[in-house]
Amino acid sequence: MCAGGKVFPYRRERRETPDGDFLDLDWLPAGVPRDRFPLVLVLHGLEGSSQAKYVTGLMKEVRLQAWDGVAMNFRFCSGEPNRLPRFYHSGETGDLDLVASGLAKEVPGRPIVIVGYSLGGNVLLKWLGERGEKVPPEVLGAVAISVPFDLQAAVQRIDQGILRLYGRLFLRTLKRKALLKAKRFPSLLDSADISAIQTFAQFDDRVTAPLHGFTNGLDYWRQSSSGPFLHGIRRPTLLISACDDPFLPKEYLPWDVVKNSRIIRAEFPERGGHVGFVEGKWPGRASYWVDRRIIRFLRSLLPAERINSPSGGR
Repeated sequence: MCAGGKVFPYRRERRETPDGDFLDLDWLPAGVPRDRFPLVLVLHGLEGSSQAKYVTGLMKEVRLQAWDGVAMNFRFCSGEPNRLPRFYHSGETGDLDLVASGLAKEVPGRPIVIVGYSLGGNVLLKWLGERGEKVPPEVLGAVAISVPFDLQAAVQRIDQGILRLYGRLFLRTLKRKALLKAKRFPSLLDSADISAIQTFAQFDDRVTAPLHGFTNGLDYWRQSSSGPFLHGIRRPTLLISACDDPFLPKEYLPWDVVKNSRIIRAEFPERGGHVGFVEGKWPGRASYWVDRRIIRFLRSLLPAERINSPSGGR
């Protein structure tokens, strides 16, 4: 969970998984008629959670629309270690499939839209591409923000230059989780080996790959990058990435795919950073303009009788 700051008031629901683990879903407080109005499912980024500022910012916008919202915490991201040796990674779509399909079956016909940030966006796009026409009909569309379409390029970027200082913040918490896994499952991971890790490439080689069935880090990046799966997407999807995103050079954005797709729309502004897109005065009055852009796109997917926006669409 995110440390510090005000805790957003969710209602937590724990769902057991078929492999004996669990997923924690955090819902907007009760009060919305969940059988009629849209549901927005949100996926956080690397080492984030439902309490990440970009998630809670969007949830506030969702609440203004009088829609329902739920944030899915990836395994080991809800504040409690998951039970199994594995946890989460950029290409793990099974948990999203379980949650999205389950939500669709619970209230047949209720519109569902999904928003993913960074790693969560990669998971979302890969899932949409894998499932194609088999995505539940309740899922009307999706938005993916600051996605690392090419994981190898993103890892190489974060392991170089000034970004290494920023990347070490993520790497520190990932290593902490891996050390807990090594303590519980010493036959699978070596604590000394984990402690010696200095880069994301090493982490993916020594932790992500062996825990999740990949040959090595390169195999993981190639199988898990969402870029090659974009051609299979069959739901209206909006991609928002900044050309100055420090984690993925603009030449790796899927320009050709978007140009030749009738179902994928892209907005690649010159500025915005990585899950940034901030406007307003600092400190305390800044906001994410991307939140309102997401809402406008989601509204465009919904039947008029399902919109129910007391705010007039802001």
